[in-house]
Amino acid sequence: MLVSGGCLLSGCFHHKPAPAPARPAVVGTPAPAIVTPDTTLAGTVVSYNETGRFVVLNFPAARMPKLDQHLFIYRAGLKVAEVTVTGPQSDDNTVADLLSGDAQAGDQVRDQ
Repeated sequence: MLVSGGCLLSGCFHHKPAPAPARPAVVGTPAPAIVTPDTTLAGTVVSYNETGRFVVLNFPAARMPKLDQHLFIYRAGLKVAEVTVTGPQSDDNTVADLLSGDAQAGDQVRDQ
């Protein structure tokens, strides 16, 4: 009995406590988020003249395309045409000649 008690006590002496959980490293303050303005030129096709192969485009008044600027027409996310802005411009509408493809009223116009 004395021997079994000694074995039990000696087992307790060799038992090591579990290590403390590691603390996460303290990292400095996070870098500030970089915000860049969207400078994409975007508008919509107002009308398409199939005979004359030109479109009337509508843009926000603050972001109108330049003369001779090439733009792309998208329908349902797919590029369907390429145009060149020829003018004239009236308020937030301008005219562009169709270089390739076709257009429909409501198509999206972008410079990319």
